[in-house]
Amino acid sequence: MGRWRCTSVGVVALILLLTAASHGRVFFMTELPFKKSEQSFVYNHTLAKTLVEYASAVYMTDLTALYTWTCSRCNDLTQGFEMRSLIVDVENCLQAFVGVAHNLNSIVIAIRGTQENSVQNWIKDLIWKQLDLSYPNMPNAKVHSGFFSSYNNTILRLAITSAVHKARKAYEDINVIVTGHSMGGAMASFCALDLAMKLGSDSVQLMTFGQPRVGNAAFASYFAKYVPNTIRVTHGHDIVPHLPPYFSFLSHLTYHHFPREVWVHDSEGNTTEKICDDSGEDPDCCRCVSMFSLSIQDHFTYLGVDMEADDWSTCRIIAAQSVKQFQKELSSNIIMTKHNVDVSIVEPSVQTDWSSSR
Repeated sequence: MGRWRCTSVGVVALILLLTAASHGRVFFMTELPFKKSEQSFVYNHTLAKTLVEYASAVYMTDLTALYTWTCSRCNDLTQGFEMRSLIVDVENCLQAFVGVAHNLNSIVIAIRGTQENSVQNWIKDLIWKQLDLSYPNMPNAKVHSGFFSSYNNTILRLAITSAVHKARKAYEDINVIVTGHSMGGAMASFCALDLAMKLGSDSVQLMTFGQPRVGNAAFASYFAKYVPNTIRVTHGHDIVPHLPPYFSFLSHLTYHHFPREVWVHDSEGNTTEKICDDSGEDPDCCRCVSMFSLSIQDHFTYLGVDMEADDWSTCRIIAAQSVKQFQKELSSNIIMTKHNVDVSIVEPSVQTDWSSSR
């Protein structure tokens, strides 16, 4: 699966270098005003290890195994997870689940990232993607329209909020943790913000892995206010957290990470988890990595966990096949669960919402 990873880094570095040559200098450090968060911050390594397993599991293509929580990644720290809702959008290549982690006494939402064989093109697109959407009811806040729409304008938002409402009703308003890797982390950010504005900041926590920037400095300030319990885990030389890049010559359009980053990297032969400052763009964390050493390979492993899909086929092809097999098994009553599980499936031009209590 690493056939093109090294070569793609060279392509990205070359594009960035050409951009710098044609416009002067390119900085990853923003000069826009950023209001720092007042949050009290605690990083929990065990929680991170648990959530990265959920972020990895949502990549699985065997929907029956996800539904019953028996997949090859549905073990270790996530054992005993109670699946409440499984969401698949074939047309938009989206997948997510909502359930209750009793060991965390929380609802966990995991949103899948980009299929590996499409990441290379996705990264190239991010290099040039400018802020093109004003976030509703947040003056001066600009965001990436694609990430915003993937959550807000698809089945994800409706299905996730419905599942959260039902789970909180059943479990007396327990807290919500949202997670995701790569593009899944970007969508998880908009999900966490949406839920925090509905349920309150104290009820929602976000932890993402290798997510890209999603908005400008004004948006980052709002985000830190509404979702203060946020952790962005970055890994070594992973290129994705550096994208979309910051351009000093277009400061009114620049992207800016929200806090707080935890940079996991090797230091003198040991793995270090560095808790970064509350600016969102700590120059001593992953931003200190030279652009010439940025890596795709570091994007696909976080905290020792594989963050790749388990099938190399095109997303829509494998999703359609998985959905067909899952629907067949679901309708034949061979799938057994101990509680109600909602299933939301969107196929091209078709939307299906099922509830089951097998």
